[in-house]
Amino acid sequence: QVQLVESGGGLVQAGGSLRLSCAASGRLFSSAVMGWYRQAPGKQREMVATITRDGRSNYADSLKGRFTISRDNAKNTVYLQMNSLKPEDTAVYYCHALSTTAYNYWGQGTQVTVSS
Repeated sequence: QVQLVESGGGLVQAGGSLRLSCAASGRLFSSAVMGWYRQAPGKQREMVATITRDGRSNYADSLKGRFTISRDNAKNTVYLQMNSLKPEDTAVYYCHALSTTAYNYWGQGTQVTVSS
């Protein structure tokens, strides 16, 4: 059984920063592609960033330069550093893991609210 548990969400003013964490249980973490997705009210879930097991990252074009994804394989944890936050970044942020067998795992989500 694999579990992904997000933390670090909350309320922040525009221009502020937050750091999300996702702790993974189970043995898949070190081999999985990890990622962050978000879903705003009334919108589809969208990819924010992904990172491979060897640290190669990919970002949504609109978020490059403000968000940084990283992972600590020793701690089974992936992070999302979010800077210069904007009200339009308000969403539920989900941690995602894609196993080597192409199975998708999702966390329960953490709310990020950016006030103007």
